[in-house]
Amino acid sequence: MYHKWLDRWDEKRAQKGDEVKRQSDFIIDADLAFSNASRKTTIAEFCDLADKAVASETFFKEPNDSGFAYQDGWVTFPSEIVTDIPENNNVTARVTESGLQDHALVVFHHWNASKRNNKIAKYFSKKGITVVEIAMPYHFERSRPDASYADYILSPNIGRTLESIKQAVSDGRKLIQWLKHEGYSDVSVFGMSLGSWVAGLIAAHDRNVKRASLFLTAGSLADMVWTGRATVAIRQSLEPDISLENLRHAWRPISLDSYTDQLCRPDLKIHAVLAKRDTVVLPALSHTFLATLSAFGAKVTTQELNCGHYSLALPPHIIFAGLGLKRILNDE
Repeated sequence: MYHKWLDRWDEKRAQKGDEVKRQSDFIIDADLAFSNASRKTTIAEFCDLADKAVASETFFKEPNDSGFAYQDGWVTFPSEIVTDIPENNNVTARVTESGLQDHALVVFHHWNASKRNNKIAKYFSKKGITVVEIAMPYHFERSRPDASYADYILSPNIGRTLESIKQAVSDGRKLIQWLKHEGYSDVSVFGMSLGSWVAGLIAAHDRNVKRASLFLTAGSLADMVWTGRATVAIRQSLEPDISLENLRHAWRPISLDSYTDQLCRPDLKIHAVLAKRDTVVLPALSHTFLATLSAFGAKVTTQELNCGHYSLALPPHIIFAGLGLKRILNDE
């Protein structure tokens, strides 16, 4: 009975999200994703560029360490990737200091998050860990004017989506640089749902990160979008023009399963939280990804809770997940 209620609760949350989401045109816009592409780039050419990006050491290049301002618990800085939305080009992050300059946790929220998480920030700051909650592209202070949700970070515009996730990774790495210069010797990342892809990509490409906690994650971003309850409108826009196979190929640079080797490095610990009743990030996708990581020797601790994607936020599930996060941050 309880789990049926949970399923209904999750579906109501999904329906509420549907109220603002709309189908839009499938667009390639390869020039947004790759500097050497043009607006006439075909799907096949886009996929070739994606292969080169995955193989390149410069696609997720280290950002410049400049432009930071810190005042009254907020750090701001310009994004290294400049988009056509001015509001999106200035990065903001709220800092909840612990009083110690030792360990910092960088938080990446879920898609369409409307506010930062005071409970997480207050809890871990009292435990001696400074919490830094960054605004991902097109979220919070970076929202696109008049947009009803963060439609530009994840959409049927495959070039813009790739650009947006790449920007989120660059912004996160730049913030980590600032934390290191501020004296934080230990940096961890924590991401929820879409934020877990960003946190995972940063962990794969930035050796400053020693721990990554990924809630509701998987490997292939394309498969998540194609099968997930929250992205039905995107799939409906994509399906007439591109196959799932080609979408997987096009989004290889922003899929975690493209970077297994980096995620399996000996000095990185990964904590993954899955929801058995998840209809947004299907458990089968998560299991496949985590099994691959484990097979290649990654240090992975997995929690699988009997709830849905949205109901993970309800007690007791969020308490169990939070305790798991606490354990990995404390190296327990």
